[in-house]
Amino acid sequence: MTTQSVSKQTQKNWWIDATLFLGAVISALSGIYFLFLPTGGYQGGRNPYYGIVILFQREGWEDIHTWGGIAMIGAAVIHLVIHWSWVVNMTRRFWKEIVHPTAKLNARSKWNYILNGSVAISFLLTAISGIYFLFVPGGNWYADPLFLFSRTTWDMIHTWAAVVLIGAAVLHFAIHWNWVTKVTRKIINQFSALKSTSPESATNL
Repeated sequence: MTTQSVSKQTQKNWWIDATLFLGAVISALSGIYFLFLPTGGYQGGRNPYYGIVILFQREGWEDIHTWGGIAMIGAAVIHLVIHWSWVVNMTRRFWKEIVHPTAKLNARSKWNYILNGSVAISFLLTAISGIYFLFVPGGNWYADPLFLFSRTTWDMIHTWAAVVLIGAAVLHFAIHWNWVTKVTRKIINQFSALKSTSPESATNL
């Protein structure tokens, strides 16, 4: 049985995208935890969810959210570097159409560019605000560190940018679903074929 091979560049893109996807899922799930189980209050007081533990303590969720975000940012930077020529080319074509309406982009390319732009902008706001919280101390015992905005404003930026990012990323993932399933299937088949022909598997026959 023969399997279609996957180019090294495609494999590299797949692993980067897989890391980005995993980091995004971890960050999103832990972010949803913080959204619906806010800190503060007291048992039986204004925060009825105070003290509730879901799988991990709150500190554990904070670590998961932080490292998932770091993995996502690292993979996103590499992803952007690899696809930078596409970004530059599509940006030029998009703005050329605005200046010269006769230079038309097809509807799919235009929609893909707008969607990717939404992902990029919301990701940038989410990442910057996340880095702010990573390095700026919080808590009632600290004065509000005013860096451009108050801590509450940074929190709102982080929350709503993340909501937009999740929605745009889901659409982006759905559009590229065929590529994801096709390449994933090929990589799994290629890995299985290599494993079955390895010396270790031969000695076990």
